[in-house]
Amino acid sequence: MTVLFTSDHHFGHANIIKYCNRPFGTVQEMDARLISLWNSVVGEEDTVYYVGDFTLGNIHYFKKGIMELNGQIKILPGSHDYRWLAEFHPKYTSRSGQPVKVLPPLVSLEFPELGDGKHPQVIVLCHYAMRVWDMSHHGAWHLYGHTHGCLPEEGLSFDVGVDCNEFKPISLAHVAQRMVARKAILTDQENVRRL
Repeated sequence: MTVLFTSDHHFGHANIIKYCNRPFGTVQEMDARLISLWNSVVGEEDTVYYVGDFTLGNIHYFKKGIMELNGQIKILPGSHDYRWLAEFHPKYTSRSGQPVKVLPPLVSLEFPELGDGKHPQVIVLCHYAMRVWDMSHHGAWHLYGHTHGCLPEEGLSFDVGVDCNEFKPISLAHVAQRMVARKAILTDQENVRRL
């Protein structure tokens, strides 16, 4: 089982193509390609933490989209999810038959396999970017969406939205690699400041 992260597909939102300069001619083309890319990296037993803005559509559009996607999907609501969220029912499942879950808008996860042997690695998820987050002063990571790649990375955080990640979910291993690179950059910056 692989854990993955993503956000901001905006299924059914024609204007997002223009706003984010997405390489699609129509919303139908965009939705089909986003579903194909999702299913190319997400297996039936995988878990996807979805950090908001699945669709601007209503519950019927949400159900149609979710039923075409692999994995167990755990959604933290974003700024546009209110249209379907009021009618969400926990009986909804993904293409894999896995239940879709709606989580609170702010979640802290622990991954012992990425920790230092004494403490698990904490990852804080929220649709919105934060300057500080729970345990940030102890090396916790923060993954967010909403910005469509328009916000510079800050500390040990970055945007997991599709516009920043080749239009597909990214794995926990990929997140860990990026955070190692982020730590190196931050260490270099700190060393320069000390000169």
